[in-house]
Amino acid sequence: MKEEVLNFLDPRSGEDFVDCTVGMGGHAVAILERTGPFGRVLGVDADPVIVGRLKRKVKCTAYERRLILVCGNFADLSDIVDRYAFRHHISGVLFDLGLSSWHLGESGRGFSFLRDEPLDMRYNPENPLTAEAIVNFWGLRDIWRILRVYGQERFARRIAKEIVRSRPLKTTVDLVMAIERATPSWYHRGRIHFATKTFQALRIAVNNELENLEKALPQALNIMNKGGRLVVISFHSLEDRIVKNFLREKAKEGLVKILTKKPVKPTKEEVAGNPRARSARLRAALKL
Repeated sequence: MKEEVLNFLDPRSGEDFVDCTVGMGGHAVAILERTGPFGRVLGVDADPVIVGRLKRKVKCTAYERRLILVCGNFADLSDIVDRYAFRHHISGVLFDLGLSSWHLGESGRGFSFLRDEPLDMRYNPENPLTAEAIVNFWGLRDIWRILRVYGQERFARRIAKEIVRSRPLKTTVDLVMAIERATPSWYHRGRIHFATKTFQALRIAVNNELENLEKALPQALNIMNKGGRLVVISFHSLEDRIVKNFLREKAKEGLVKILTKKPVKPTKEEVAGNPRARSARLRAALKL
């Protein structure tokens, strides 16, 4: 949703922005193209491998000096912008939530149920909690709860029981087989893969994604200039609900003007080219 992001952020020459999920820099570079030669982007990402890859990608390019890259968690956004002297110079903040194609296809950390990989699912390898630890050492009720709440999985209790019964589980294949045993055969023929919601729930739990978003949104609003724009792309109904409720609350307080009465969805053309974009929802607001 690059064009939609640029439309709502409306970057102009000399302005500074924060990309809280910089990934491989697609949005950040597009913003820099609009703000050159003096505009800057502070790009934050929790994954040190991603940050290292992007640093190499922009090295010796026109963007190297203006793209400041930080390995960190956006839950610490206020401290990060202070550390890099960005506070009070920020015209917009972007969150593009969810995991990247690199995490699914190349990281080897067990994000995809289509690959045989260790049950890791950490964005930052320094995080002490892994998916393997959850499925092998957490109690039945705790596993059931995260599958039900984070995954909105209709067979959460049955899957949780099978996970506990099947211990130890070491790989993604072990987990997929447990989910398959726990669910009815008709569920295996659905529109989405029967393991999707369980993997999603574990990833959210491992990386504390919803709690980090709740911490980051007020900080994002606080660090922006008056007239700054907040843009959030979510891929999960729980994320979108957090963003929607936050913006409504701040609008009632007179702190923001909501720019998207309904979430903006990707175009049919984008979904055709990138099926993973089908669940994307963009919300935006202007700081008053």
